[in-house]
Amino acid sequence: MAKNIEALAKKLGAEVVGAVPDYSAGAFGMAVLANTLRRRLEPSLGKRPGRPSDPAWSKRPKVPMAPETERRLKELASLLSDGERQVSPMQVAALILENATASYFQPPASPGIVKRPEE
Repeated sequence: MAKNIEALAKKLGAEVVGAVPDYSAGAFGMAVLANTLRRRLEPSLGKRPGRPSDPAWSKRPKVPMAPETERRLKELASLLSDGERQVSPMQVAALILENATASYFQPPASPGIVKRPEE
């Protein structure tokens, strides 16, 4: 991979027009999401530990959403859960929301897409 994507694009007569996200939908995106949830969610302490959660999550806001969004989150939670760990739809939503909002404050992690100029 080129160290300076801008210089490479210039040499090719192209320009950088966007960035590739760290993960997205699809099999690879789902694997990254599942791995992140497994790594971050910890069982609560006590005689009857509840659903695992991220210790950094201290707020419990209500987030309005469409029924279709709720259905999708439930489906994702079901796909991401296994015999050892049940993931809730709101845990999936919290992680997606954290990643999405953080992306606005970080430089792109991946080099941009190089596109040929129109002739």
